[in-house]
Amino acid sequence: MSSGKLLNIGFGNFVVADRVIAIVNPNSAPMKRLKEEAKETKRLIDATQGRKTRSIIITDSNHVILSAIQAETIAQRYVSEGIKIREDEEE
Repeated sequence: MSSGKLLNIGFGNFVVADRVIAIVNPNSAPMKRLKEEAKETKRLIDATQGRKTRSIIITDSNHVILSAIQAETIAQRYVSEGIKIREDEEE
């Protein structure tokens, strides 16, 4: 059922759009803890290219991906690709 569509997360980095569970801002304490936990368990993927982390992407494989692109921008790209939201797929 995978569409195979790729989501641009900035600077030439892409993720498979169907695998994305959440796109969140990294500034809250829970997100900072999530990032540290993922780093300790080797599930963290840093796609910031050395820039400031502006969004965190969580995948269905429990990987945590850091991006230097704003969460709102990535969400707009996600929607503009015509990717179904998971709630719609379950109906």
